[in-house]
Amino acid sequence: MKQREKIIPLASKNVLEIGIGSGLNLPFYTSEVKKLTAIDPSKELWKRTLVNTQQLPFNFQFIEASAESIPAISNSFDCVVITYTLCTIPNLTKAFSEIKRVLKPTGKFLFCEHGKAPENGIQKYQNIVNPVWKKIGGGCNLNRNIPTLIEENGFTISKLETIYLPGWKPASYNYWGIAKIK
Repeated sequence: MKQREKIIPLASKNVLEIGIGSGLNLPFYTSEVKKLTAIDPSKELWKRTLVNTQQLPFNFQFIEASAESIPAISNSFDCVVITYTLCTIPNLTKAFSEIKRVLKPTGKFLFCEHGKAPENGIQKYQNIVNPVWKKIGGGCNLNRNIPTLIEENGFTISKLETIYLPGWKPASYNYWGIAKIK
């Protein structure tokens, strides 16, 4: 939750959140948000939310959809937010293409993700464990190089921070920051 608290308050205006899950980010959005459109392929997970979306200080809409096919017009969002979701998206190239399509050219892409650790020993363990982890973890990949994926898919990272969160090292290396379309 502390990681979410660092990145979500940076969102403003018309925002798209990809992979809202059960809505863990909702308490961290500020009144700088005018409208939040949230997508997730799992309506069942969304139904677990404990947040009353009618009481949010901005307009809110949930849509059952995937990142690879965002149901929105081009250049419609000032900000796209993604937290702990890039690890599970099957087709990242298509997802980033869609994000670039719906994000305004001057918009910002906010991310907070876990992924590839900096130490070779931890990376080797991530690579060995990943096939099993992916099967039992709902498609989650431990070893995705988040900054490289973002930059290889048409974004420039303007701010990047990293840290190991407390816990099992192969799953606890975190990246968070801000990117813009190249």
